[in-house]
Amino acid sequence: MVDDAIVAAFRDEWGHVVATLIRVTGEWDLAEEAAQEAFAAALRVWPRDGVPDKPGAWLTTAARNHAVDRLRRNTLGAAKLRELAVLTAHGEVGGEAQEIRDDRLRLIFTCCHPALAFESQIALTLRTLAGLSTAQIARAFLVPEATLAKRLVRAKAKIKNAGIPYRVPPAHLLPERTVAVLGVLYLIFNEGYSATTGTEMIREGLCAEAIRLQRLLVELMPDEPEAQGLLALMLLHDARRATRVAADGELVTLEYQDRARWDCARIAEGTAILDAAMARGRIGPYRLQAAIAACHVHAPTAAATDWAQIAGLYEHLLKLVPSPVVRLNHVVAVAMSEGPEVGLAQLGELEADATLNGTHLLSATKADLLRRLGRFEEAATCYRAALELVVSEAERRYLGRRLDEMS
Repeated sequence: MVDDAIVAAFRDEWGHVVATLIRVTGEWDLAEEAAQEAFAAALRVWPRDGVPDKPGAWLTTAARNHAVDRLRRNTLGAAKLRELAVLTAHGEVGGEAQEIRDDRLRLIFTCCHPALAFESQIALTLRTLAGLSTAQIARAFLVPEATLAKRLVRAKAKIKNAGIPYRVPPAHLLPERTVAVLGVLYLIFNEGYSATTGTEMIREGLCAEAIRLQRLLVELMPDEPEAQGLLALMLLHDARRATRVAADGELVTLEYQDRARWDCARIAEGTAILDAAMARGRIGPYRLQAAIAACHVHAPTAAATDWAQIAGLYEHLLKLVPSPVVRLNHVVAVAMSEGPEVGLAQLGELEADATLNGTHLLSATKADLLRRLGRFEEAATCYRAALELVVSEAERRYLGRRLDEMS
């Protein structure tokens, strides 16, 4: 019982505690160390004294006390110690609900500051807001732990040395910075959902943390419809996650997934959030992607999927995000709606794209369209080309089986 409470407190309160200590000390490493010590104290004290009524306040106080002890031992920390004393006297370190929300929002935007490299933004977000260890993040993104640790050190040093403010940016910078925050959280989700990295436990953990952080962002920014759109997109995708990979580790494409195993509660929640977001002003890219995902999950069978509507949504998305991958997805939707011959004709326009030629996506898509047309020898050639570039083991198995079927 107590162990469950500590696990829940870590999940719910880590970001609160770290954000509060960063605000009052300005020291990222000290804040993380103090938070770790607070949770270590909870492991010792709560089994003996019981779980406190307000675990977050208890943990923040314990972390503050550790930070005070550290600063007392460090003569350079005298100024920060005085600041802590003033804040404590005014009851600010424990934090009211609004202050906690503000601290976490500051932390999200600081982690995703444009002066930091994208990889560092991701690492900082997972380390400070989600509480993942350096080793866990390194395993999830298939980089050496030492490399990941250096990224974190450099990012924190840049925040300190460049004087990056610990704050929500002013209104005129908010749209640009919000895009960066959403991009980081979506990438974290995709790293888990794509089934290309780490163990199944790590992948599930990344999806869960991305959804949790996105819920937090929606809570902190209730008037940002694209934040709601991204949360809806994550939930609608995650509803299908259990059916995407077979027991033998092979990718299961959408048309062959067992729809009876999809998470109906996730679909209902994601749909409700999407409906509310779509009613608010000009439609952005995350809401469009969520609308596409909704078309898939609400079709009773693969054959009943409204591909014409999906193609239309991709046309709108292309106007906002004219990327090769979006264009490729549009071609697939057109092919499913109007026939593989039409799709092949449009696919030819993408074959010179350097971005797509560096991945397996173009060859795999062409192979599937040729297979549907019964042009098996040409399809086999494309499947072989895709297999030379594919990274995911689940997708490799799927493509290999398709290639075997061509003989």
